[in-house]
Amino acid sequence: MTRSCSEDTARLLLIYLATGLAAGGMPAHEVEDDLRTVAGRIGYPDAQVDAAPTSVRLRLGPGEPATFEAVEGGLRLDQLAEVTEIEVGLLSRRLAPEDALQRLRTLRRRPHRYSLVGIYAGGFLVSAGLALVLHPALTSVVFALVVSPLVTSLIVLAGKSRTISTLLPLIAALPVALLAFAAADLGWVDGPLRALLPPLAVLLPGALMVTGLSELAAGAMVAGSARLAFGTTQLLLFAVGVAGAVLALQPPMSQLTTARADQFGWWALPLGVLAVTLGIALMESVPLPSVPWVLCVIALTAATQAFGQGPLGSAWAGAFLGGVAASLGSSVVEFLRPHLSRVVVFLPSFWLLVPGSLSLLSLTQYETNPRAAADALLLAAGMMVAIALGVIVGASVARSLRRVARRTGLRRVLQRLPRRRQAR
Repeated sequence: MTRSCSEDTARLLLIYLATGLAAGGMPAHEVEDDLRTVAGRIGYPDAQVDAAPTSVRLRLGPGEPATFEAVEGGLRLDQLAEVTEIEVGLLSRRLAPEDALQRLRTLRRRPHRYSLVGIYAGGFLVSAGLALVLHPALTSVVFALVVSPLVTSLIVLAGKSRTISTLLPLIAALPVALLAFAAADLGWVDGPLRALLPPLAVLLPGALMVTGLSELAAGAMVAGSARLAFGTTQLLLFAVGVAGAVLALQPPMSQLTTARADQFGWWALPLGVLAVTLGIALMESVPLPSVPWVLCVIALTAATQAFGQGPLGSAWAGAFLGGVAASLGSSVVEFLRPHLSRVVVFLPSFWLLVPGSLSLLSLTQYETNPRAAADALLLAAGMMVAIALGVIVGASVARSLRRVARRTGLRRVLQRLPRRRQAR
């Protein structure tokens, strides 16, 4: 097989591409599959890849020297989209390996499209939107809007301080919980445990833990176990922060209930979904042409989950169907728009599937009502498993549909249609 670049270039290109995909949150087994495909396309079909959440090891062939690269922090969604565009360019041979390597070298220096103002505006919209979805009450929405700048500021500082980044769940949960219980004591907030979730939901590790479960199901045992352990630790730090606020303020038992308010009616969910989508786009620097696709997948996920929880009357059914919708819908978007990564439109959906929120609620209830907390924790664990199964089923259906599309020539027809170039 003809090699399109030297071994040194191929080694750096593949290792940087792998760490970019891993930093974007892609499951380890999918990173390995993608890298082997790209390696074969540039002339190294025997490449060996070992991906983990925090590092990647690569050999260009059996017995060849190994290259190690650490995954240094996460990527924004626009940066992940750039990595996917590079991958598609390599697979289609429209992008030379040397040019791809240069783009990957400068990827992390790409400035935020909407600057700091966009990040804070996105925080407002995401917090308000999640309040409409998780606890649709006027006081909850107002509280989310007031507190969101605090959480956004901590997220910005975490990118500059290792200490703040490590302790971010605790540092964020404690002041937000203190404010929530203090506001409830003044009669400004109903259900403070529910009200504190929307500002914190962007930090909860629900997507991380579901990804870990899907990795375990796919046989990536080391990566899956590591993600689950890390996600559980994050949840415990959140719970410690909320428990610290409870110990400091000693709120009455009536404030420690987790009943969900519903003051607005049916329109709260679609409005919340729209606000969350726009907020994610601003916070994650998503290009404007990609926002409608993100909205489609989020809306499909929310509607499917609501159908499972409503007419079917089962939280687990809603979680499973939501996982199927998110996985299948994002795969269809990637098929229609190859330059838009499935993960880019897939990850935001987890902010609506709320497995992390339920887990945090159950942990914070443990001191006051152990039996109810155990039931809630079991429900949260079951929902995570249901979401993971839904993601796996959706991905399997998507693979079958792609095979049918290839056999019928549908992809070639779609590729001939005029398309606008993705904004960077």
